[in-house]
Amino acid sequence: MAADLYASSPSELKERLEVQRRGEPFLVYRDGDGTQCIFVLGAGGRLTVGRRPENDLALCFDPNLSRVHVAFERAGGEWTIVDDGLSRNGSYLNGERVYGHRRLRDGDLLRLGATLLVYRAPDEDPAPTAVLATATVAPALSATQRHALVALCRPCKGAVGPSAPASNREIADELHLSVEAVKAHLRALFSKFSIPDLPHNRKRLRLVAEAFSTGAVSPREL
Repeated sequence: MAADLYASSPSELKERLEVQRRGEPFLVYRDGDGTQCIFVLGAGGRLTVGRRPENDLALCFDPNLSRVHVAFERAGGEWTIVDDGLSRNGSYLNGERVYGHRRLRDGDLLRLGATLLVYRAPDEDPAPTAVLATATVAPALSATQRHALVALCRPCKGAVGPSAPASNREIADELHLSVEAVKAHLRALFSKFSIPDLPHNRKRLRLVAEAFSTGAVSPREL
């Protein structure tokens, strides 16, 4: 099936590009119906996220969230995620549970409850050791590359506790491919999504984040 059937709709892409041009950090995620949502963090000092409508970002559709699940705080021009133990199921940044404050970087993948969010900071300077991915449009993929990407992302959908992207063996078993073939497809995906040279696990998580934020993979497919 053609890759563009899975990409973001033109209106979703336009919305993301318009927000990026403003240069303000934002979160992009999909709600319970799979609709793209964008939340601009703005210049505020502290924002709360949770299931209650009174939160600055209310994710009422996710029953796995606590009423007040987590906070985002801006200090020194940088945004941090703050989980001081209020959340029942925890908050996860690039697959690691958050305790206290953690600084956010462009492209970080967050899991709050069962909701995946990608943090975007359009004006953020690249890290000194890596050029961060800034893709806004899903690249063209072959059918097998798309299947491998969906399989990689599958464990990240609906997980409440810690979870990592699928292993090479898990992808190989699902797609009836050899592990070496899976590795080759992932190398191609890293290149197409401009994933920087990061440690192995962070590289795979960054690919998952890019897949969701560009619309290459929809949570409804998982």
